[in-house]
Amino acid sequence: MFRFSHIFICIPLLAFINCNQAPAEKIKPNIVFLLADDLGFGDVNFIGGATETPNLNRLAEEGLFFNNFYSAGPNCSPSRAGLLTGKTPEKVGIYSYRPSHHPMHLPDQEITLAELLKTKGYQTAHFGKWHLGALARDPGLNHPQPSQQGFDYSFGTESNAVPSHHNPKNFVRNGNVLGVIDGYACQIVANEGIDWLNQRNEKAPFFMYFAFHEPHAVVASPQELVDKYQDQPEKDAKYLANIDHLDMAIGRILNYLEQNDLIDNTIIMFSSDNGSYRVASNGGLRAGKSSLYEGGIHVPGIIRWPEITTEKKVIETSAGLVDIVPTVCDLLQIDPPKNLDGTSILPLLRGEPFERSKPLYWFFYRTVPEIALRVGNHMVFGLDNDTVHRTHQYALKDAEYISSMTLKDYELYNLKDDFSQQKDIFKNHPEKDTLKALIDNQLIEIQSNLYPWKELPELLESRHKVKTGWAAFR
Repeated sequence: MFRFSHIFICIPLLAFINCNQAPAEKIKPNIVFLLADDLGFGDVNFIGGATETPNLNRLAEEGLFFNNFYSAGPNCSPSRAGLLTGKTPEKVGIYSYRPSHHPMHLPDQEITLAELLKTKGYQTAHFGKWHLGALARDPGLNHPQPSQQGFDYSFGTESNAVPSHHNPKNFVRNGNVLGVIDGYACQIVANEGIDWLNQRNEKAPFFMYFAFHEPHAVVASPQELVDKYQDQPEKDAKYLANIDHLDMAIGRILNYLEQNDLIDNTIIMFSSDNGSYRVASNGGLRAGKSSLYEGGIHVPGIIRWPEITTEKKVIETSAGLVDIVPTVCDLLQIDPPKNLDGTSILPLLRGEPFERSKPLYWFFYRTVPEIALRVGNHMVFGLDNDTVHRTHQYALKDAEYISSMTLKDYELYNLKDDFSQQKDIFKNHPEKDTLKALIDNQLIEIQSNLYPWKELPELLESRHKVKTGWAAFR
């Protein structure tokens, strides 16, 4: 799969050359993952989005676009946990977004993508939103820091950029709180990444995880970008400008890789942690952020790498963030961790037959439906429909609820024919009993492995709603 420029020649005059020596080790590809925050499936220009995304367009044109790509969860922290571990988030104890001072975090015993890559000599760096534990270290919580989960270098925020993307004050570099940084978050993150590249060891491959803050609220962008979308309502103009600005930051990273002759030996991946909270951003998919309907978890997926050999430009086979860890392990011949939920999609990049080892599935106790599972072109849902108010953070009462919840109703949609999920075909489907058993058993597995978090908060916070009120829209 890899190209080499060295040719070994054996002739008598060069008899001192050992022509029987083992061939040189293949050059390992660099890996760059670009993750947006709350960017919807329809937000990129080449899918029909209203904003300009020439750099993401370029990535898709030069690489593969996955038309059925999924986040690992319907909101921030769970999806990031799934990306870095290859496991569904609840399996590693991440049930919802993580607020400050909350005990929930990515456990230190979980093996991350960065840790796996370090076994192959990779330099590893994280830039942007962390959202998997306290950052910087909180002595009262003692959560593992990025440096303890495989990252040689870390520059980011515990959660969202504060007070907004403009002049954020909560960035932390390798454990040191930095205070206010002038500029906009996406460009600050890109600057730091480029500076790191300039200082890296050029003899070793690298893995860079860019977890951008955009377009998560509170958005902020240069006024000249907002003015580009003055035909839109003000709130929409600010949102679209934010994506435009994110694309510009990504473009700077791509340009650096190209200008420094790195891009042809770099795997570049792009996606979003979940769907958008903005109705028009999800490309006609049902619902949005926090929902397990397509609008909450169906996101753009792009992989650019010159060594891709399939003749296809668009992959219709479903894939997702939990597939990244097993794919990288497959590519680099790393022994994968046990009990992964993802499957290597390397065969799809090579145009080879692909078979998923287990169905993709999602669980989110805070909205309705509570559980979803994809089987071929179909998505089956389980619904409890309870009417108890749920808080934004994961609380003790939520853990108790998950352990005893049962599914009351089921829905089934053929996504090939009904991508907006408007026609529920469960009741008359000939395999409904099999699908029901499949999703029931998945819930039982989740309940049997409920993560034993200690000191969870009670349901005391003011932000609480009925389940149907938490998703962006149903």
